[in-house]
Amino acid sequence: MFSVNFKEKVNEIISRHNNDKKKIISIIQEVQKEYHYLPEEVLVYIADTLDISHAKIYGIATFYENFSLEQKGKNIIKICDGTACHVRDSIPILKAIYKELNLNDKNNTTDDMLFTVETVSCLGACGLAPVITVNDVVHPKMTPEAVVELLQNIKKEAL
Repeated sequence: MFSVNFKEKVNEIISRHNNDKKKIISIIQEVQKEYHYLPEEVLVYIADTLDISHAKIYGIATFYENFSLEQKGKNIIKICDGTACHVRDSIPILKAIYKELNLNDKNNTTDDMLFTVETVSCLGACGLAPVITVNDVVHPKMTPEAVVELLQNIKKEAL
């Protein structure tokens, strides 16, 4: 979760990259890993600290698909809807995830910030279709029942 006292942590990240503005992508990747998204205040602080324009840092943060300006949950679920997964019924799996987590295509993060669900075009595991990942761990040959069980186990571990 984002903390208002972010400067110390962000300064550590910037220092690890030798305060080098050429390493801005690596810096904001680490920031996103820390906060699960790119808070506006942090982007402004990084730009000011590295003496780069706010427009440039926002351009980078919005250009790359892996960066997010919206807060995400602790567990990022990516469900593949590429051709192989789609023809092997990824949509019923997505519907089961939405139902279990009380989400939809407009609201994809749970209120408790435990889960964010993202649909992606391909996860590169077509032979294992249908596939989801949870925090980049691949879960192959999923079914609606299997995904509900997986989510329930993650919820239990979080308690």
